[in-house]
Amino acid sequence: MRVIDGTNAVLGRLAVYAAKLAMKGEEVAVVNCNEIIITGNKKDILAKSAERKTKVGSGQQGPKHSRDIEKIVKRSIRGMLPRARIKGRGKEAYERIKCYAKVPAELENVEKENIAKGSKMKSNKLGELFK
Repeated sequence: MRVIDGTNAVLGRLAVYAAKLAMKGEEVAVVNCNEIIITGNKKDILAKSAERKTKVGSGQQGPKHSRDIEKIVKRSIRGMLPRARIKGRGKEAYERIKCYAKVPAELENVEKENIAKGSKMKSNKLGELFK
């Protein structure tokens, strides 16, 4: 099992890396999802998120976007997989990915990969944006 530490990692880069590992057949766990950053202007990020949530059909229809940070990260990883929801290799890879807001007890003693690279753009942590 590969454990990826999300502290100060850019969301898109982490999603691509985790998707590639899962497509190779490895179990992937992303920890510290609260500390993952999204680059860009805070106002624009929140406006885009609010716009997505308001485009919901009537009654019980329409897309439902979760506010849980782990689900936001897992959904962005799903976007990097081929046809993740239908069948085949993408669905199997999606099932091998686990996301956690903090480090769970069973993964505390496991070596964690840190893929954080310095970003010169404005950055916002997921934990601060989506409380």
